[in-house]
Amino acid sequence: MSEPHLLVSRDGPVALVTFDRPDVRNAFNLAMWAGLKRIMDTLSADDSLRCIVLRGAGEKAFSAGADISAFAEERGSREKEDRYAAILHESFQSIRLCRHPVVAMIMGACIGGGAGIATMCDFRLGGEGSRFGITARNLGIWYPYAEIDPIIQIAGSGVVAEILIEGRIFTGREAYEKGLYSRVVPDDQVEAEALALARRIAEGSPLSARFHKAAMRKLRGPLPITAAEDRAVNDFAQTKDFMAAVRAFLAKQKPTFEGR
Repeated sequence: MSEPHLLVSRDGPVALVTFDRPDVRNAFNLAMWAGLKRIMDTLSADDSLRCIVLRGAGEKAFSAGADISAFAEERGSREKEDRYAAILHESFQSIRLCRHPVVAMIMGACIGGGAGIATMCDFRLGGEGSRFGITARNLGIWYPYAEIDPIIQIAGSGVVAEILIEGRIFTGREAYEKGLYSRVVPDDQVEAEALALARRIAEGSPLSARFHKAAMRKLRGPLPITAAEDRAVNDFAQTKDFMAAVRAFLAKQKPTFEGR
């Protein structure tokens, strides 16, 4: 079941999915986003499972999000951006729509798409020294509606404004106080506490857990977004600001935004 840079292991009724690119802080390229969806769909269909834990390899990062060094190949044109956005959306939603409860074990950096993954999970257990934020504004990227909505549901629009507009990066303690983390523990206890949480979940009725997860999603209802509005999120790919920001990032320079 494992995919390149995505490892799957089992501990009885608990599955552990590890993002395995520690040399780039477990950043995701397009193949990994697609692979994560395949893994989550397979695990979701497994009735012997009761909980899934997502984590990054090592202790320095849960995930730094999308691999910006791959943008030149994977993104940029409207066609590429639409394809990337569709795969990214399906990957995120495979976590949200998974039948089993999903726990994010957060150590180190949980940034950009890594934070997006975490907010799709049912539980986020992080270390006090971990860092949580979404850096879309630093690249001129427009964060999608379906990925903004869970953060609003978790922490409210005020916190979303801090993350997406102000560009705040929270420590684990701050993320917990903002409601972004379900639980915060000392950094050296994250793995033990996350696995203990998963085992407690697994001790309960799996049918009850699956019903309650689906019920909370159903009560939220569909997003009031048209197909045209949803597709327009990808318009940033044609802006000069986005193109210049990617070049600046790769050159390790600070971007200058002109609003065009």
